[in-house]
Amino acid sequence: MSQEQNATPDNDSRISRLIAWSKRAYSYCSEGVWRDTRKSWRVKAVKIANLSVKGFLNSDLQTQACAMTFRMLLAIVPALALILAIATGFGFQNLLKEELYSYFPSQHTALEAAFGFVDSYLSQASEGLFVGVGIVFLLWTLISLLMSVEDAFNVIWHVQGRTMWRKATDYIAILLVLPVLMICSAGLSLLMSTTLRSIFDVDILRPAVEWLLDLGSLVFTALFFTGAYLLIPNTKVKFLNAFATGCCVAIAFQVLQWLFVTGQMYVTRYNAIYGSFSFLPLLLIWSQLVCLITLIGALLCYASQNVGQYNFYIDVENISKDYSRKVALAVMAVIAKRFAQGKEPLTATMLSQKYHLPASLVTKIVLSLHDARLVNFLEHPGDFGEHPLQPALDVSALTCGEIIRRLQTVGSSDFIPGFSSNFRAAEAVAAQITDCMIDTADQTNIVSLNINI
Repeated sequence: MSQEQNATPDNDSRISRLIAWSKRAYSYCSEGVWRDTRKSWRVKAVKIANLSVKGFLNSDLQTQACAMTFRMLLAIVPALALILAIATGFGFQNLLKEELYSYFPSQHTALEAAFGFVDSYLSQASEGLFVGVGIVFLLWTLISLLMSVEDAFNVIWHVQGRTMWRKATDYIAILLVLPVLMICSAGLSLLMSTTLRSIFDVDILRPAVEWLLDLGSLVFTALFFTGAYLLIPNTKVKFLNAFATGCCVAIAFQVLQWLFVTGQMYVTRYNAIYGSFSFLPLLLIWSQLVCLITLIGALLCYASQNVGQYNFYIDVENISKDYSRKVALAVMAVIAKRFAQGKEPLTATMLSQKYHLPASLVTKIVLSLHDARLVNFLEHPGDFGEHPLQPALDVSALTCGEIIRRLQTVGSSDFIPGFSSNFRAAEAVAAQITDCMIDTADQTNIVSLNINI
């Protein structure tokens, strides 16, 4: 009896210590890690995880994944028609159909119906009036899907989208090149599998051959996601970050694909309820999960590349008006001085990298300066489609007070009914403080600030 009484306090102390350790670990991972200046890979991994989780919660990726799923389902038939049409030219159309049948062994009826839709689509698109209408519908559905993916990636990277001209040229190139690469990779996979099986047609070596083929499929998937993370965002992405993220997402995609193919065996149980539509619920779930892990991969790629600029991430989240005003004056001073000295204008990303400023903060400030009509975006984009910045006013007469005055007017104001009459005294004091600050700042020209550019 005494032993049980002695054991109880020990167990309680262990539980309390575990709870205390869990609280300290959570506090460190959520906030304390941004105060940690160590350069170890463990600290960097925690920062990347922290930044990714916060980005996932703030970017509303679930809603974007749903929108991408809708556009993906809308583009299935046109995309399949485009791929099969190109595959027919290479003589691989039967190979693609056999691959789809092998992926969905219990859905022969649904696939035959889909191929019927594709054949009907191609036949109608090649006759009379439907030539133009079919091509326009095909391009619109596929371009709509690409625009949805690019917009989601640009939101994650905190950059502006491409211009309409660059979208037209880049998207057409993707739609022409990507199906050809897919067909060529499928033919290469068929050639490799046939060659390896003929050379190593031994029962002992057969598992090794199958493992090599699965590894080749994983490599192709990783390269596909690497290219997506490298090319789709309208900014410069480092290859190492895109490749590491592409490998992780490729593994997750292969696991999801295995679960999806394995789940086909259980779908037949619901045929009595859903009939020929038993495949549809699983396809919707799979499509949304694919879109979600793709967006999470883009978020991981962004976090791994920009984690060094978020050493004080919590402070950026809760930045004060005064400190934001100081950073805005510094950014405007750099833009104005480079323009006055005839130097090459910088983009928002170049500003954040050159002066070690958080990319999200610089983007927010640049947009505020543009809304205040203090800076303009040059028409001709620089590297990776970003627009360089130049002053919108004569910098020789531009004072710090004018910059503060214009930034004060950005956003909505005077929308509360009766505020001026009910709080006249508070409004007068606030205006007096603002005017005093602006009058003092009017004595300093923005170009005269001692800033090393």
